[in-house]
Formats: sequence, C-alpha cells, structure tokens
Amino acid sequence: MGTAIVITSGKGGTGKTALTCGVGAALARQGRRVLCLDLDVGLRNLDLVLGMTDRTALDFTDVIWRGYSLERAAVPHPEVENLHLLTAPMRWERAPDPEEMGSLLEEIRAHYDYCLIDSPAGIGPEFHLAACRADRAVVVVTTDEASIRDAQQVRDQLHRYRIPNLLVVNRLSRWMLRRQELTVDDIIDAVGLRLLGIVPEDRKVALYAAQGRLTGLPSRLNPARAWDNIARRLDGKRTTILWH
Repeated sequence: MGTAIVITSGKGGTGKTALTCGVGAALARQGRRVLCLDLDVGLRNLDLVLGMTDRTALDFTDVIWRGYSLERAAVPHPEVENLHLLTAPMRWERAPDPEEMGSLLEEIRAHYDYCLIDSPAGIGPEFHLAACRADRAVVVVTTDEASIRDAQQVRDQLHRYRIPNLLVVNRLSRWMLRRQELTVDDIIDAVGLRLLGIVPEDRKVALYAAQGRLTGLPSRLNPARAWDNIARRLDGKRTTILWH
C-alpha cells in the first residue's frame, strides 16, 4: 500500500504547490509511482505548474461521485514517467465527507507508492479534508514572521489526526536570514517540528512554474537538488539535509 502525504502551509505564498510538483517529480524519477492530488478547490494551479492544463478533463469528485475510474481521471505527465495528476474541481457542488475522501485515498494507495496532496493554505474545511485521512504531513514555511506563526497553528490542528508532521523551510536565502537576524534553528524551534528539508530561494523556480515547465528545472540548480534530497528522505533513505 502507498502513502498519502498532505503538503500544507498556514498562509499562501510559501511555495507549497511548487514543492509538491518538485518532490513528486523527484520521487517519480527515483522509480516510485506518484500521484499529485490537488485539493485546492477554486484556486487550483498544480495543473499549471506541471504543464498539464489541457490534459485534465476529470477531477477527483468525478471519481468519488460519478463513477469514473481512477485510472481514467488520473492523467500521466507528458514527460516524467511514473508521475500522474488528479486535479480539483473549479468549484464545489458539495464537499466530500471524510469517509468519501478516505475511500478515494484507499484506492489511490492501492495504485500508487505516494500520493502528494496539495492542500489549500490555512486551516479551513478544505485543509481538514486534505489532512483527515492522510498518513503523514509536511508543513511548508518561509522565513517571514506571519508564515512561522501560521505554521504553528497548522501544527496544532494536525495534532488531532495523530499523523507524523515534518517541516520544510522553503524559499530560503541567507541574505533574508541575516536581515531578520534569524537562523534555521530558530525557525525549527518556533514551529516545533522535525526538519525534513530546506529549499533555497531561486527566481528560476517562479519562471519555470509560470511557463508550466517546473518538472524541467535543471537538476544542477539548488532547488532541484533540494527536492531530490527531500524525496529521498521521504522514501526512507539516509541523506544529509542539503542547503547551499
């Protein structure tokens, strides 16, 4: 059976969707069968950064309620073998209940090694829907004070689901740390979660995401190296946390 991992953050702008895309592609390239599941209803953009907007005719509610098979609704990435996308609807007719979401994830676990769930930012109902049947959680935080404080709230909400929670410090620059008189250890201590990885800031990530080419970010760039490192750690491999 596969593992469902919710990737979440307390506020928007932390790079959560880019992380989902980058780590998902890294896991797929390492031979794992991966489904990226977009649960950000109404504000979905995982299909955009993956370059798959024209390929997603069905969404996860079509599998839950309309009898479409997961195999038909989950679309393979055109370039990255083993990577698939199951997108969100543009709007709710009604929200699935936890049992319906649990049934969907059970089916996904039977077909994929990993399901990376791109959760909406914040701690609203859709966040709880994304987290309620997940096996693990990754909380994404940046160096700004609001992001750190909101990550603390996300951590507290996740405790009710009794799943392991890990931390990724994203879009990190040494210059910003110096200006804010912060260290990575300060962020870890403030959020109170074990560190999974650090992704350095690089403006090319935003450029490649806007062009729908994020999976093609050159492997020599630090964010791509960090995504690969995080994927290996999620997969149980012993690797040193990279930060360049």
